[in-house]
Amino acid sequence: MDHLPTSESPVSLFDRVNHWLRTSTMLKVFVLGFLILVLLIPTSMLQSLIVEREMTRNAAIDEVSSKWGGKQVIGGPILSVPYEVVTRNDKGIAQVQTTFLHFLPDELQFDGEVKPEKRNRGIFVVMLYNTHLTIRGSFKKPSVESLGLVPGTPRWDNAFLSLGISDMKGIRNAINFSINGNVLPAQPGIPTSDIVPSGVSVPLKLDADKYRFESKLNLNGSTELSFLPFGKETRVSLRSPWPTPSFTGSFLPDNRTITSQGFAASWKILEFNRNFPQQGIGNFLASASMDSKAELPSFGVKLLVPVDEYQKTMRSAKYGILFVVLTFVSFFFIEILDRRRIHPVQYLLVGFAICLFYLLLLAISEHIPFDWSYLIGGCIILTLITFYVRYVFRNSRLTILFSTILALLYGFFYLLLQLEDYSLLLGSAGLLLILGVTMYLTRHIDWYKLYEPAQASV
Repeated sequence: MDHLPTSESPVSLFDRVNHWLRTSTMLKVFVLGFLILVLLIPTSMLQSLIVEREMTRNAAIDEVSSKWGGKQVIGGPILSVPYEVVTRNDKGIAQVQTTFLHFLPDELQFDGEVKPEKRNRGIFVVMLYNTHLTIRGSFKKPSVESLGLVPGTPRWDNAFLSLGISDMKGIRNAINFSINGNVLPAQPGIPTSDIVPSGVSVPLKLDADKYRFESKLNLNGSTELSFLPFGKETRVSLRSPWPTPSFTGSFLPDNRTITSQGFAASWKILEFNRNFPQQGIGNFLASASMDSKAELPSFGVKLLVPVDEYQKTMRSAKYGILFVVLTFVSFFFIEILDRRRIHPVQYLLVGFAICLFYLLLLAISEHIPFDWSYLIGGCIILTLITFYVRYVFRNSRLTILFSTILALLYGFFYLLLQLEDYSLLLGSAGLLLILGVTMYLTRHIDWYKLYEPAQASV
């Protein structure tokens, strides 16, 4: 009889520890917290995959744009005159230094139509455009005296007009300038890059008091078309059948009309709206700016793709861990309220299924619109989880309840994605409602005595 207690006590201790591991509420909470931390790994990997796919899409866009024409920035025309100054070095030898005097137009007007074109690179859609621009304006006869230069010689016979074009690959036809009725063919390249780095130029004989010019430009580009406000008064008028423009740059259009058939917009920029004068020597635009590294003010339009599937998928994936938490909470309270034990592995499998939804969403949205992708992916994962928890709960009522909760969560997060401006307000209200319902349903639970009957039976 003396040996009975020692032979029974190890078995009793093992049973009590095993019972505590199976029924401890606090231990289950800590385990669920650990599982949520584990699921942070696949959710972060999914976000990295979304970024990688977006970079692949951008690389495809850059490849097509590099052959068609990139983002185009149009500046000018600019009237330039070489200016020679004779200096002598220490040995008295004369040296000629040549700089360029630049004069911006008094009037500058762009009028044109932007025709969008979609090209496919694999599964990716690249947004391109072709534009036909008519450029008109006028110059007054340059006045060198007003610049206050050191004595030198302006080379009026070598004057030229230059038109800045950021990507020369986009030029589709030969460019001619009609100046005071005389048609002059433009040449590729600009003798100086003081004002614009690339473009075309045309020699000009300065023998009149005023010069009126006109030119037509057939240009390819991608995504954006911008202009530099070089005129005392710069006017731009654009039309396009593209229904979702985004007006970019330093100035918004004075008038714009956007319909499902396209848009029309017009700008009027005065010399008082910018921080550089109408004439100067060398790179006077940079020296006139308070920040030498600042870019010249530009304005224009971007052909905005209405739905960026990667941006929406990334926003959806950022809610992924919150989705997992709310699903686990629903699982946990069904377990508590129905006195039904659910193994951590079963929690983990449901969590992996939720993470798989975002992978499906990414894959499907590359081929069909995002809304349909969300619906299809949600239905697939909802069916999978419903089928699984049917065998976990072994109760049709609980299965329907859990599937309904999951469907409501999918709908709730879809609304968050759609109402971007009100997502914070809607999200806060939704979480408050979820917390309130949880507190109401668990108001009578005695957490200390939750498993007391089972413990007494051991």
